[in-house]
Amino acid sequence: MAKFEYAPAPESRAVVNIRPSYGLFIGGEFVESTGDSTFKTISPSSEEVLAEITEAGEADIDLAVRAARRAFDGPWGRLSGAERGKYLFRIARILQERAREFAVLETLDNGKPIKESRDVDIPLAAAHFFYHAGWADKLEHAGLSGGSGQPPRPIGVVGQVIPWNFPLLMLSWKIAPALAAGNTVVLKPSKTTPLTALLFAEVCQQADLPAGVVNIITGTGRTGAHLIRHPGVDKIAFTGSTEVGKDIARSIAGTRKRATLELGGKAANIVFDDAAIDQAVEGIVNGIFFNQGHVCCAGSRLLVQENVADDVIMRLKRRLQTLRLGDPMDKNTDVGAINSAAQLARIREMTSVGEAEGATRWSAPCALPERGFWFAPTIFTGVSQAHRIAQEEIFGPVLSVLTFRTPQEAVAKANNTPYGLSAGIWTEKGSRILWMADQLRAGVVWANTFNRFDPTSPFGGYKESGYGREGGRHGLEGYVTTGATR
Repeated sequence: MAKFEYAPAPESRAVVNIRPSYGLFIGGEFVESTGDSTFKTISPSSEEVLAEITEAGEADIDLAVRAARRAFDGPWGRLSGAERGKYLFRIARILQERAREFAVLETLDNGKPIKESRDVDIPLAAAHFFYHAGWADKLEHAGLSGGSGQPPRPIGVVGQVIPWNFPLLMLSWKIAPALAAGNTVVLKPSKTTPLTALLFAEVCQQADLPAGVVNIITGTGRTGAHLIRHPGVDKIAFTGSTEVGKDIARSIAGTRKRATLELGGKAANIVFDDAAIDQAVEGIVNGIFFNQGHVCCAGSRLLVQENVADDVIMRLKRRLQTLRLGDPMDKNTDVGAINSAAQLARIREMTSVGEAEGATRWSAPCALPERGFWFAPTIFTGVSQAHRIAQEEIFGPVLSVLTFRTPQEAVAKANNTPYGLSAGIWTEKGSRILWMADQLRAGVVWANTFNRFDPTSPFGGYKESGYGREGGRHGLEGYVTTGATR
């Protein structure tokens, strides 16, 4: 089909100054590792080496945890909530002032389209710090005492491990509530996307945050495991795969460590026959192809009422042919690069499994760049509940389409996965929305939209999607304690 031709509109990368190598951020300063292990972070769209990154060892982690403890017992612990809030507000303003710099760096290191980094990720990250700055001096009014009658107090040193799909946004989800509650932080970003976290360390310096309040250590999964198991860490906050989340839960069992785990998902996007179909199609596209499907709450399963299924699929395919895949730094790009070679291999493996199991595959016709990691937006029809592509998280731009006849059948199919992170409902009937939301075993339910986030709204899941909440008043609960002792 004919489509508009767009002239290239590349965002300049001149605003970003990427160092050849990065150390660790411990005690308010960038320091060299006690070891000599390093790795390279690359741009997934071109496979260009961006920088050499230090891999923190156990000794480095110990230094970071000790720095966080000194700050917690010292200057940060003595600050009032109002004073802590000033620091969070200052960080939020700096993020806004340096938004373009962060957006460009995020896209270079992650592969997501610049318009998503610019319009979604960075503004939301700043919004989380603004929101939690407001809570810092109001914790006693947040209903967090749990019936104890004691005012909420910080837990202590928090170890945080974040994924590669939303590097800066996940950082803000973790750090902002922790600092608002009075904790100190040791954060480990993903191996493949460490650069915006390291740039955030500069923001901490610029905001004159007391030394040791935020410490950032880079490394592999082994680094994250050492941090989680460190005896000086009082609470774990993790976003990532269900498999790793289960390992974390096992490792802290029998200890006094608390945990918030936000894990995988296999969300159902449910379209009824009375839905505004064109609006629903846009929601479906945003639900699964936003950020190349690298979203834990992505609407990776489309449940369509049987009598409108053919129409929805036809319109969906037509819409996918207008998506522009290519250079993430181009402001016209809709679908960027897959984050890593390993993730691309996983997506290819699962799509091959889908074909082998008998589902019908359709991929949007588009030219894939020769360099980098790319995968065309793909739809599977003729999918049953027994198919692996309907049960397992693919974490890529792959949509499985199932049909249903009744609302009860839609609920049964939507709930028939090990996960329970999110769901979407498309219908004009408010009563049906409320009934479905009550029946769906999902932590977040969107109505006539999808993938919309707000700092005031709690986020989290059921079943193998984890436990605990992030964002909103509920997200503060994981960072406070009550009573005489921790």
